[in-house]
Amino acid sequence: MVHLRIVAPVATAPAVLDHLEGCGAVVINVIHLPGAARRPDGDVIMCDVAREEASNVLADLRAMHVDRDGSIALEYVDAAISDAADTAAAAAAGSPVDAVIWEDVGENTSESAELSGVFLTFMVLATVLAAVGIFLDSPILIVGAMVVGPEFGPIAGVCVALVQGRPRLALASARALAVGFPLGISAVVLASLAFKATGVTPAEFSEADHGLSTTIASPDFFAFFVAFCAGIAGMLSLTTAKSGALIGVLISVTTIPASANVGVAAAYGDWPAFRGSAAQLAINIAAKVTAEAARCAEHPEDHPGDERRSDEREDAGDDLLSFEAQTVRTECENGAEGKRHPDRETNSEPDTLDDVMPTDLDDVGDQDADDEGCFEAFAQADEEVCEHCDLF
Repeated sequence: MVHLRIVAPVATAPAVLDHLEGCGAVVINVIHLPGAARRPDGDVIMCDVAREEASNVLADLRAMHVDRDGSIALEYVDAAISDAADTAAAAAAGSPVDAVIWEDVGENTSESAELSGVFLTFMVLATVLAAVGIFLDSPILIVGAMVVGPEFGPIAGVCVALVQGRPRLALASARALAVGFPLGISAVVLASLAFKATGVTPAEFSEADHGLSTTIASPDFFAFFVAFCAGIAGMLSLTTAKSGALIGVLISVTTIPASANVGVAAAYGDWPAFRGSAAQLAINIAAKVTAEAARCAEHPEDHPGDERRSDEREDAGDDLLSFEAQTVRTECENGAEGKRHPDRETNSEPDTLDDVMPTDLDDVGDQDADDEGCFEAFAQADEEVCEHCDLF
């Protein structure tokens, strides 16, 4: 189950409630708190939605501009103990394991794809650790560096942006990769030169004594195949919130070791190893992007429930406008009814001219006096209202 906390404007809240209640058994525990929200102001509406239908419900709410005029927050329910929750899960189309909440995926990839100081720090640390693992020919250190590496987030961001048509996310992700990898390689070059100058590492780098470096600098078909499989597994882990599988993905891709080997080879002037490692890096990135984009395209934003409720989504905005128009029309009718003469019925006939009596001049004067008295009464009432307001 997915818990939604919605802040809807007062004018929109009734339509939102009607829509949630009209979703059937897949939406449960609907709670309405009128006027409880501030910044933005409005009604608070909470509900639990079957995971398979969460993206559909969120799309409906966005079609009603709730995300623009109010706010929507979602969180996962670890355990829902009720027959209603079981009924909701059974009523939703598909399996909860296969359900993808694209709003959540987009938010996560946007955060992890951002170029920040933390991202660059992790890139430098990961590549330097991988370089030490290459010097010591230690698989453990290289695996640890692969786990530390943060490059999966921007690569996933590029794939999600390509499939969903989000140029800003694609640009942010590409910028993170374009800055992160060169910075990590530069850090390895400087560290390698420092190690060689201080005698920590030998003056000559022999590939015969560093088998891992030779493997990294020799890309082949299996390099592409492993990266492609890891890309599919990584996107599957991201879209299904299976974070445990993501660790295996990180230690299956050679992006961080390849970038570290590029830096080591550049520091020692080993240009064949430099070219081989650069090719390994390019192959891994290309394979991951291809696989992750294919995974996103295979599982688009449309879900099985969309076909069943597509008409509701298309008419969500029309329903809201119809509700507001009905509200305005009712208020106008009530106002007109209040102005109707109390002595007349709804379908009463107009007065005939025979009922109109001629008025004498003396009567006019008396009526003027009466009218002045009425106006004086209105003035006194206004003064009393003003005095009452002054008390506050």
